Amino acid sequence: MNHLAILAPLAAIAALVFAYGLASWVYKVDEGTERMKEIAGYIREGAMAFLKRQYMTMAAVAIALFIIIGLFIGWMTAVLYIFGALLTMIAGLFGMRAATNGNVRTASSAMESGMGKALKVSFRSGSVMGLCVSGLGLFGIGWIVVAFGAVDAAVVVTGFGLGVSTMALFARVGGGIYTKAADVGADLVGKVEAGIPEDDPRNPAVIADNVGDNVGDIAGMGTDLFESYVGALVSAITLSIVIANVNPQFGAAFTLDPVSASLFPLLLSAVGLIASIIGILFVRGGENVNPAAALNMGTYIAGGIVIICSVILSKVILDTYNAAGAVIAGLLVGIAIGKITEIYTSADYKSVKSIAEQCQTGAATNIISGFAVGMLSTVGPILCIVAGILISNAFAGIYGIALAAVGMLSTTAITVAIDAFGPVSDNAGGIAEMAELPKEVREITDKLDSVGNTTAAIGKGFAIGSAALTALALFAAYSEIVGLENINLVNPLVISGLFLGATLPFFFSALTMKSVGKAAYQMIDEVRRQFREDPGIMEGTSKPDYAKCVDISTKAALREMVAPGILAILAPVAVGIIMGTEALGGMLAGAMASGVLIAIMMANAGGAWDNAKKYIEQGNYGGKGSDAHKAAVVGDTVGDPFKDTSGPSINTLIKLMTIIAIVFADVFVRIGGLI
Repeated sequence: MNHLAILAPLAAIAALVFAYGLASWVYKVDEGTERMKEIAGYIREGAMAFLKRQYMTMAAVAIALFIIIGLFIGWMTAVLYIFGALLTMIAGLFGMRAATNGNVRTASSAMESGMGKALKVSFRSGSVMGLCVSGLGLFGIGWIVVAFGAVDAAVVVTGFGLGVSTMALFARVGGGIYTKAADVGADLVGKVEAGIPEDDPRNPAVIADNVGDNVGDIAGMGTDLFESYVGALVSAITLSIVIANVNPQFGAAFTLDPVSASLFPLLLSAVGLIASIIGILFVRGGENVNPAAALNMGTYIAGGIVIICSVILSKVILDTYNAAGAVIAGLLVGIAIGKITEIYTSADYKSVKSIAEQCQTGAATNIISGFAVGMLSTVGPILCIVAGILISNAFAGIYGIALAAVGMLSTTAITVAIDAFGPVSDNAGGIAEMAELPKEVREITDKLDSVGNTTAAIGKGFAIGSAALTALALFAAYSEIVGLENINLVNPLVISGLFLGATLPFFFSALTMKSVGKAAYQMIDEVRRQFREDPGIMEGTSKPDYAKCVDISTKAALREMVAPGILAILAPVAVGIIMGTEALGGMLAGAMASGVLIAIMMANAGGAWDNAKKYIEQGNYGGKGSDAHKAAVVGDTVGDPFKDTSGPSINTLIKLMTIIAIVFADVFVRIGGLI
């Protein structure tokens, strides 16, 4: 049966070829006027320049870790670490190129052909990122299993996962700091102080803001789910060789053959990738099309295919239907979390409308209401995650929890595509505004952007839910490897580890929030300086210095992303060596519990603040320029680093810490517990 592993990398190659075809189709679409091409060139140049400088910093970290892993773990694991890091960076690069070429073509399509063509171009641009995330992830792990065999691959595949995780953290944090420094600066000075519209070409920070949509919401978001996708597969493959028998609560006990148990998640992911391609093809445009309905159709089709195929694969490969039960549980949990997230972050529901209403009495009540919505929004997703854990465990034990994560992430390609389409549409709207296109064009891009805001919030909820299940599956793999059957909560070392772990997401979030604050301060100061020293900017007779603002965001992001990244790497190593494997287990559990809650709260509060602002901009409670609108802008700027920097980065933090614990488990067993 081992020969079936080749189907995984073959499916991945098919997805990458399809992504190339979509990118080629997008590049053939007309770019519009010379002014549109000029603006798009600024955005593309800024995004690529940042990515190049960010990757140079990440490469330095990767080389250092390569040497450490090679010396203390093994050189093959170190080589696969570099392989994982490289594929992560390639995925970000390909997705960024497609997005920064698709934005101007979306605006051009809206101008020339209307809503249908604009939706098609923006979605296909985002689909390139989605297919690269799943395609490259499955390609890497698939070839490792083919080259080493299922059993030997489980020993070294964690190195690949660690390479993905470390690069994803830096990409997520760096991109998040960049985008929110620019966004906060552009909004506070442009909208509130100068009273000019969003994406007004007179705003010196407008290009940096549009660049940030790409480096944060395309490259950063994509690498986050790339890490979850790979982490879920790593945990399932690792558990497949350490668990011999499964005694489920539902159905008869069954034996796990290491080869079959490794192949099942690989082949399921291959099916999910093909299902995503089919789903992408079903997302069609039309003048009267509802963009949200079209996108949902693709998701439901992909999910339905995975459910049917999981039942067949479960019986054929593992000779039981129980594995399919765990997979379906994970997939349904992902859909449920997405819907709950929509309820708390979409202006179609009362939570966002209540925040908008509070804006009438000022920024303070707006922020209080947004915090309350964010905290309340944690309950539903946590109940879903708990249900997913209990049901998947009842079907297939700890191995079932890993399968639930794989099931949830099996359609990552179309999930990322739907998420990435939003920033492309947002950029298209910015280009339309700066190029002074007819208002009908901006109305089309605003409608797509509004749908994109909701899909982005749903994507963040999905990312958090998948991170929780992936981290739990990785934690189970760590426990099996070090022989940790239970965590003794009356052991002082374990309790100490638990508190340290619970503190880490708060400390990590403080670092990233402060980084955004410092960078935004510099941005605000620069925008104010340009308005003050050159009155011609507001009069439209002189051109702002866009490059200076782009440089501020770039330098701040590269400088500030280092400390949070180093913290995530060193904390589990230090606890594992000094306090031992059981204390490290407590630390990972504490970080997982507090991290998931903080991530949900931040992501949903930020999304709700953002859409409350847009709800007012639609003409409610006084519309643009009103006191309620100014209060909403303040709330949105608080929510920006919540939902796009700190909250999403916590997902990567908890997964990275857990996979570091797995990779260095032997070291901790040998020398751990110095105190």
